[in-house]
Amino acid sequence: MSTSTFRIIPRLDIKGPNLVKGIKLEGLRALGDPKDYLIKYYEEDADELIIQDVVASLYNRNNLSKIIEYITSKVFIPITVGGGLRSIDDIENILRSGADKVSINSQGIKNPEIITNSVSQFGSSTIALSIEVIKYENRYLASYDNGRELTEINVFDWIKNAEELGIGEIILTNVDFDGTSKGIDKKLISKAREITNLPLLYHGGVSSFEDVYNIYDLGCNGAVIASCFHYHYLKKINGHIENKVEGNFDFIKNNITKNYNFNSFSIYDLKYFMKSKKVNIR
Repeated sequence: MSTSTFRIIPRLDIKGPNLVKGIKLEGLRALGDPKDYLIKYYEEDADELIIQDVVASLYNRNNLSKIIEYITSKVFIPITVGGGLRSIDDIENILRSGADKVSINSQGIKNPEIITNSVSQFGSSTIALSIEVIKYENRYLASYDNGRELTEINVFDWIKNAEELGIGEIILTNVDFDGTSKGIDKKLISKAREITNLPLLYHGGVSSFEDVYNIYDLGCNGAVIASCFHYHYLKKINGHIENKVEGNFDFIKNNITKNYNFNSFSIYDLKYFMKSKKVNIR
């Protein structure tokens, strides 16, 4: 297990003006204004936030500068931003908007030199590698574009390669488990932890406090959580959504939130549990 302070990190996927969430990074449902959630998570004592433009790679852009500028005037914890970062200029623009770190996925696979160059210019602590993991024929392979593009790159080889290139942190997203609430992939975490001493974050499948404790116990430095937090808060705001310009709104329109039995909980309650287990947590 990690001896550093364990971090609880909500992840917010953004499509257009809305927070969205799907299953296995597909079938995205609009859940509301991401600014409401970001502020709520800050108030509930999140340690960091990850904000991802989930359609950026499709449209060759990252469209989060305005929301980052707004939220960094309200939220005072580290923010990592990913999606559509194809050049040093893209990274610099997001950092100038107020982000503390960026996560690289697609472009790192296509052009690993961007890792070396960005680390050289901004420092390794500013650059994280986001790996979207898909298990195919009993192999853990790296994918990109929200799991739409599967590569032949072995995840563990990619971690070691990225470490040599100077990356500062690894964010593992298990695409097969994302949004399913079926628990975590212990084998993936254990193997990743065996091969690197870099800070390691895990995302995908969390459904309980025990899952988060297991992420810690397997040696990760933090748990990245989306569904459990989003659906807990969505019940409180009762599906309120104003901007219906872009997204699938049937989930909220049909009032499914009142009838669907999600595994959900607050950051406050999760931290209370983790402290009861003697975990070093803020």
